[in-house]
Amino acid sequence: MDLFSAFQEYIVKEQLFTATDRLLLAVSGGMDSVVLLDLCSRAGYDVSVAHCNFWLRGDESRRDERFVRQLAASYGREVVVEHFDTATYAEDRRISIQVAARELRYAWFSRILAEKGLRYIVTGHHRDDNIETMLMNFFKGTGIAGIRGMLPKHRDVVRPLLFAPREAIRDYAVERKLPWVEDSSNASDNYTRNYFRHQVIPVIGQAYPGVLENLNANLSRFREIEVLYRQAVDGRKKKLLEFNGNEVHIPVRKLLESEALGTMLYEILGPYGFSPQQAEACRELLHSPSGRYIASVSHRVLKNREWLIITPLETQTATNILVEEGASTVLFAGGALKLQRMARERVGGLDQGPRVALVDAAVVRFPLLLRPWKEGDYFYPLGMPKKKKLARFFIDNKLSVAQKEKIWVVEMDKKIVWVVGMRIDDRCKLRAGTKEVLRIEWELDPGVRTGDV
Repeated sequence: MDLFSAFQEYIVKEQLFTATDRLLLAVSGGMDSVVLLDLCSRAGYDVSVAHCNFWLRGDESRRDERFVRQLAASYGREVVVEHFDTATYAEDRRISIQVAARELRYAWFSRILAEKGLRYIVTGHHRDDNIETMLMNFFKGTGIAGIRGMLPKHRDVVRPLLFAPREAIRDYAVERKLPWVEDSSNASDNYTRNYFRHQVIPVIGQAYPGVLENLNANLSRFREIEVLYRQAVDGRKKKLLEFNGNEVHIPVRKLLESEALGTMLYEILGPYGFSPQQAEACRELLHSPSGRYIASVSHRVLKNREWLIITPLETQTATNILVEEGASTVLFAGGALKLQRMARERVGGLDQGPRVALVDAAVVRFPLLLRPWKEGDYFYPLGMPKKKKLARFFIDNKLSVAQKEKIWVVEMDKKIVWVVGMRIDDRCKLRAGTKEVLRIEWELDPGVRTGDV
């Protein structure tokens, strides 16, 4: 493959940018971004270099920054560098290092575009990256937008190497005698992408020798399928949705007549912050009495007679709150729940006070439901072999009427996991074989006194 010619043809074919556009090129120092800088320079594009130092690999991070500064100077390009405390950012938000790095770099790239009047962010993602992304999204569980992979152009991000196999990029780098640095973490299978790259795809390739070419062809098909899919969904939404100020009204009868009801529910609710699991739960809402609702972080969808009504939340609280897997903070009327998964050995003592629940993560199935207790609720109090109704449990614990009104429970599959601030269910307790713990901590709202519950 003549990579340089193919690169120029791809830019024109996908209408990525023009010769007059000023570009911000993300350069890590690895082979892909180094090749991209060389291609852009040979083609005469106006590029500035951006490098993110995430401080995740000690001396390697320093080495990469020095290398990129020298590389940019050798091409006569302006270079901007930003340092990030990635580990702290990830810990504070209870997200993975990879997600933290992605959020930090793209937020910074956008600021640089605005400050310097540049047109596009240019990244070195190539064909094999895109295949890995498609497979990870497929196994993780995603819609059509996930399995069509990355797009050559999405808003202000362009990927002019998305057509190119990794081998072609390496051949170009070797032929041009280009220097680059290797990220030692790329050799580790601890990262999901590396596991797919080193383990999954090679094994599939043993059965299907042309797997990469076939998957790349599928990416093109999925991209076109998404266009048709979006046209069909948008047409149906136009017939279903009625807008009234900041509210969206959907007639239940018409919605029930829709083909692919689950997909339509997600496409309607997704833009308002509802997860796929919440959208699926709305199937039951269609048949429920008036007054029932489900809330996302920003909106709620309410069943009102023969209508579903989507409205913005005036506050961050709701009376029935779905807690999705991966959630780290859940706000409710009594304060906030903080959720954290951790290895058993990191937990420390089992008695961490009434506002902390330690449950065996292996028995927990998301989504959980956080809600006020109701008459008829029962659970198996920790240390007891028999079930007990919450009403009796409260009497035994001498709770007043006012105190009982403030009690919330965490529920899973209609089974109570924790009576918040009081006791967990015995079926969820830590056992000798427990390897991973879900720690749930109740942080009180400033207006709630400890003695109130």
